[in-house]
Amino acid sequence: MSDHQATTRLLPWTTPEGKTCVLVSDGGESGFSRVADRIEDVQLEMADGLLDHAADMLGDDAATNPQLRFLGEQLSAALRDVRRVAESRGARLSR
Repeated sequence: MSDHQATTRLLPWTTPEGKTCVLVSDGGESGFSRVADRIEDVQLEMADGLLDHAADMLGDDAATNPQLRFLGEQLSAALRDVRRVAESRGARLSR
């Protein structure tokens, strides 16, 4: 019998239909949880890189409307990922 209590964790991805994915565990560190940690780290690193790219592009008067629209779409996706990571980590801190 385990001494750990069942916990849930918001995962850093959704289903193809956009539904929330959660990990239900006994509170111990699992391999799947470590994969989620690595994906969160990659998402945060990608958001940092995208912010640097956005600063460069927004300072470039030659940037076209389609380029700026694509940048906006990518920034929106990165912000969604970062918000999800923050929600997941915040929920784990409050335990």
